[in-house]
Amino acid sequence: MEEKKFDLNSIIGFVLIFGILIWIMYQNQPSDKEIAAEKAKKELVAKQEAQAKADKAKTIAAPVVAATPGDTVQLAQLQKTLGGFAYSATLPSAKDSFTTIENEKIKLKIANKGGYIVEATLKEFEKFKKGSGQLVELIKNNNSNLNIQLQTTDNRTLNSKDLFFEPTLTKNGADQILTMRLKAGANEFLEYKYVLKPNDYLIGFDVRSQGLNRVLNSSKPLNLAWDLKTYRNEKSVSYENRYAEIYYNYEDGKESYVGQGDHKEETPEKVDYIAFKQHFFATILQTNTAFEKADLVSENLVKDEKVDTLFTKQFKATVPLAFSNGEIDYKMNLYFGPADYKILKSYDKEFQKIIPLGWGIFGWINKWIFVPLFGFLSSYIAYGIAIIIFTILIKLAMSPITYKSFLSQAKMKVLRPDITELGEKYKKDPMKKQQETMKLYNKAGVNPMAGCIPALIQLPFMYASFQFFPSAFELRQKSFLWADDLSSFDSVVKLPFHIPLYGDHISLFPILAAIAIFFYMKMTSGDQQMAAPQQEGMPDMAKMMKIMIYVSPLMMLIFFNSYGAGLSLYNFISNLITIGIMFVIKNYIVDSEKIHAQIQENKLKEPKKPSKFQQRLQDVMEQQEAAKKTQNKKK
Repeated sequence: MEEKKFDLNSIIGFVLIFGILIWIMYQNQPSDKEIAAEKAKKELVAKQEAQAKADKAKTIAAPVVAATPGDTVQLAQLQKTLGGFAYSATLPSAKDSFTTIENEKIKLKIANKGGYIVEATLKEFEKFKKGSGQLVELIKNNNSNLNIQLQTTDNRTLNSKDLFFEPTLTKNGADQILTMRLKAGANEFLEYKYVLKPNDYLIGFDVRSQGLNRVLNSSKPLNLAWDLKTYRNEKSVSYENRYAEIYYNYEDGKESYVGQGDHKEETPEKVDYIAFKQHFFATILQTNTAFEKADLVSENLVKDEKVDTLFTKQFKATVPLAFSNGEIDYKMNLYFGPADYKILKSYDKEFQKIIPLGWGIFGWINKWIFVPLFGFLSSYIAYGIAIIIFTILIKLAMSPITYKSFLSQAKMKVLRPDITELGEKYKKDPMKKQQETMKLYNKAGVNPMAGCIPALIQLPFMYASFQFFPSAFELRQKSFLWADDLSSFDSVVKLPFHIPLYGDHISLFPILAAIAIFFYMKMTSGDQQMAAPQQEGMPDMAKMMKIMIYVSPLMMLIFFNSYGAGLSLYNFISNLITIGIMFVIKNYIVDSEKIHAQIQENKLKEPKKPSKFQQRLQDVMEQQEAAKKTQNKKK
């Protein structure tokens, strides 16, 4: 096909036509009044379109305000209330529009008004129960605000949440970058910058100002106020509320929390992050430049768990944003996601400290034994089976301690007749009786404390489990046998009434755990009574043990009925294994006749040198006896 070409005559013709069009447009230029009317009409149409497309993002370039009489009047009126930020209210973005950004894990909706996140949805998690069809929404329906109180040079106090920001959405590779600018001029603004990376829960959140020296009073910091009214996401509102807490990291790595109660406040200094933690989800504000201080408030919203079922806590935080060279510049991050120890730790920002694994040795056991061991097991097998194998491994590791404890009881049981004889012989002299008893222990080579120490060693592991299982995010909505959620109670019967301290349902795993505790205590109580003879002036341990045989299972039934099924399953298996270990030790390992023969042989030997503790105890008793005799002589 022949290519068409322009000749000189064609070019001259086009120039003439273009000139005629320019002349016609100039002659038909509307008056100022017509321009104002047309502008008002366009604004009305724009508002109607914005209302119809409220949920759609729109990037708008900032136009220069036309210097027309109508705009000048409008600007002057806005300046009376908004001062230097009146400019922002004249832009096309000054309307109730929203911008949505999302990745594979979260969906965020940011409002023009206020420039903050008004919806945060987790796309991989459902609320209440698996299959509910309701995604976890950490922010929705105005349950959260982020506001900077702006102190201006003309003595005004404005709130950023009431002012309109201009959105601009761009991309940097796979990262989505949304800048929200509250403008005081074409190049003067307060900016929020959100950076959302693919497949991530952490959002970059920078707050900075540019050219606002003439607008903002920089003699004192700006106050940033952030609050969240936490929605209920789990089956039990009371159980979830028990673990809803404000955590914060301060003074180079220290971690603390505000505390439970109807109203709690804390004012820490040098704060690196603030976490509004729910049971299994968290919203965290982290800063690279530590806040000088933070005013933190936590209010309990569950007064009656039968009525208050929508929210759990009201969290509030107020922090100062300090000026540097007349400007604000804070590099921060926002986290919206699961309170999962492994995920939080992966960010290398100490976020994992918000998981309540316990303090001291209890936290150490959880961090270095329970978390890695259970994480390894649950990555290969089903969670219910993982709990059982996890429990078996822990109990087998503790079995030598169990053996030591039982062996000590068996030795004390053999010595009981001798101790009873000493008790009768020195009935009227308790001090002498104690001295002779200590001599008997030393001569027989028996340490009365040997049975207590193994039991004390096991206590930290027991307490650590009470911290670990309620905090294990992995158990959330994972089923096993009749339990549809190992992180919540395993209700098998729904009661038509509510029992105080117990609830309105019956959970089966706590019943099984209570039965196991009953038989374990029944099995060991007789040996404990035989090992520990009644001491004068001391409580009757035999009677106390008889009472505890029934009280302990009852406490398990009451207090664990609304606890997570995973913890009750662990306690059931733990006590079941302990019963088995004790049965084997008692019937196939420890020989009472051999122990008796060994003790009798030890009695004939030269008594061992007492330990330092025993010697000190004996010295104290001798001093008390001497003092008593001296006092009696004076009388």
